[in-house]
Amino acid sequence: MPIYEFECPQCPLEFEELVFTPTEIPPCPKCGSIHTKRLMSACRHKSGSGGRDHGPASPAPSSGGGGCSGCAGGSCSTCK
Repeated sequence: MPIYEFECPQCPLEFEELVFTPTEIPPCPKCGSIHTKRLMSACRHKSGSGGRDHGPASPAPSSGGGGCSGCAGGSCSTCK
């Protein structure tokens, strides 16, 4: 059962939801709209127990020592 990312065009909220079928589209948890849309997500997986993470590569650190000038940690929305 994968977790997908969705967006509501009415409020505009982005949220994650565990879905049971690939065609299931959940309503928006904030406004209740049934017109949510599934977003394209980055694919990540790990192989074996304690295996190596095969997710997308991290951005190269800037001269400030972080992922970007906004958060300096590489995990804020501007680092995407």
